[in-house]
Amino acid sequence: MNFKKLFDFLSKLEKNNSKAWMDINRKRYKEIRAEFIEWLDDLDNTLADIDKHYYPTPGKKGINRINNNLMFHPHKPVYKDHFGAGLDKAPGTGDFYIQIGINESLLAGGLWRPDPKSLRSIRDAIDYNGEELIKIMNKDSFKETFGSLYIDEKLKAAPKGFTKVHPYIDLLRNKSYAVVHELSKDQVLSNDFKEIVIKVYIEMLPFRRYLNNALTV
Repeated sequence: MNFKKLFDFLSKLEKNNSKAWMDINRKRYKEIRAEFIEWLDDLDNTLADIDKHYYPTPGKKGINRINNNLMFHPHKPVYKDHFGAGLDKAPGTGDFYIQIGINESLLAGGLWRPDPKSLRSIRDAIDYNGEELIKIMNKDSFKETFGSLYIDEKLKAAPKGFTKVHPYIDLLRNKSYAVVHELSKDQVLSNDFKEIVIKVYIEMLPFRRYLNNALTV
C-alpha cells in the first residue's frame, strides 16, 4: 500500500472538499480505495493466523464510507479527512478500528457509547469480575500502548442498580469502554507499519475479548 499516495489524496480533498471535486477525481479515489482494501485483506489474513478467535472481515466489508453523514451532522464537510475500517467485527461486538488520516491516524477498539443493553452487559461483567479488567489495564505494556480508557463523559452518579461505594464504581460510571493508540505519519509510512499494527492488535486483544465476552456470553 502506497500510504504516501493516500495522504496526498486526502490533503487535496481537504482543500477541495466538494462533490464537484470528487467527481473529477473519482477514478483516483477508487484506485486508492482499492489499494487500501487490498492492504486490509492482507492484514485480515495475518490477524486470522495470529488469533484463533478472529472473525474474518474482508477489507471491502470492513472499510467505512468516506462520505460524512450530513443528515445527522449537517455542519461537517461532505467527505471525511481519513480512510477508516473495522476488522475482527463479529455481529454484536466491538471491532478493531484502523484510521489513516491527514489530521489523525490511530488504532482503536472496544465500544464507544454502546446501546443501553450492551452497556448494562458490560457493567454486569465488571460487577461480577472487574478485577480481571483492572488487571488487563494495569499491565505496563497496556499503559504504554494506550495510556488508559478513551476519555469520554462519565455518569455523575452511580449507574442504576449499583451503589456509589461499589469497589469498581469508577469503571462502572463510564459511558464508553474503548482504547486508542495514536499513530504518527512517519509510522504509517514506515516499512514496518504492518508489524506496528499487529503489535497493537495483540496488546489490545485481552481488553476487547473481555468486553466482547460480556456482550455474547
